[in-house]
Amino acid sequence: MHGPGTPTRRTVLAAGTGLAASGLPGLPAGRRTREPLGAAAAGPAALTPQQQAGQRVVFSYPGTTVPQSLLDQISSGQAAGVIINSGNVSSLSQITAAVQQMRQANAGSPNPAPLLLMTDQEGGQVRRLPGAPTQSEKQIGQSADPASAAASAGTSAGNLLRGAGININLAPVLDVYRTAGDFDDQYGRSYSTDPSVASSCGQAFISAQQATGVAATAKHFPGLGPATSSQNTDLRPVTLTTSLSQLRGTDEFPYVAALTAGVDLVMVSWAIYSHLDSAHPAGLSSTVVQGELRGRLGFSGVTITDAIAAGALSGLGTIGQNAVSAAAAGMDVILEASGSVANGQAVVSALATALQNGSLDATAFGSALTRVNALRNRLF
Repeated sequence: MHGPGTPTRRTVLAAGTGLAASGLPGLPAGRRTREPLGAAAAGPAALTPQQQAGQRVVFSYPGTTVPQSLLDQISSGQAAGVIINSGNVSSLSQITAAVQQMRQANAGSPNPAPLLLMTDQEGGQVRRLPGAPTQSEKQIGQSADPASAAASAGTSAGNLLRGAGININLAPVLDVYRTAGDFDDQYGRSYSTDPSVASSCGQAFISAQQATGVAATAKHFPGLGPATSSQNTDLRPVTLTTSLSQLRGTDEFPYVAALTAGVDLVMVSWAIYSHLDSAHPAGLSSTVVQGELRGRLGFSGVTITDAIAAGALSGLGTIGQNAVSAAAAGMDVILEASGSVANGQAVVSALATALQNGSLDATAFGSALTRVNALRNRLF
């Protein structure tokens, strides 16, 4: 998936501290209430198939300058949003200006609802922007008052990202790690081995951050807590043989509180869970997405994939083919995080072709667009 030296989705950013975020002028304070789509949201009928497809794809780009090709993609209504990776950031002032440039490109697009502008600001070692939260999830979980510390982290993350014009945080991680030094614990990315602690911390982080107007993303459903240090879906296929009772009683447990808190997005894992669907990675499995997440747990918000170019999927097809499979399984937003605008365009083209030839159901496609647009219209 990634060439030498190219960051993966899980590259750790040793972020600096002490830089204050400069506010974006003209952004209303707070968070819009959950309301029906208004006239500002372009309905599926008003968009071409290529535009409808683009409205389900989050793009990425290399370096610290936003390429004209991405700005054109945005202004033509063929992008739902953009992920900010560590390589896109040299300072808070620089990334704030870059984000504003993308927002301006979107203002004249066929769907001028706010772009989904996202990053990974989990805390501790995993921060794409310099600044808060400085504590890792593990440090929060081990603190004297974990829920209070998690709420403080959520508030500080939200305030930092809002100041930079970023309206979605791909956090918190709700994985319940198992052993010291495993996949999540090696970077302090899990609150606890206790699902109750992970649940209370996740709920507190989500509620506090979303109160700042920045959407939260619970990840990586149904959970990467059982993964060993070498089981990294960015790099290779991963199969987890965790029993169904343990998956539901431990790994999915924190999602109940997250949904109660009104979490806006859920990111689905690329691992295969042999006791849920032994044939498909979770994000390509309607059993997991539609049955477990939406059906059993009742999630009605926006689903988002992990990186579509992940090594876990590379043997299954092209990024376009895998994006179509993810959409068919019930994933609303396809995250193309490789740093290539062309890769994002390939995903859009594949989705558009599948919509036109009937490989993707038009009604389900429209429902996904409705959920994505409802979220965009609530954000700043």
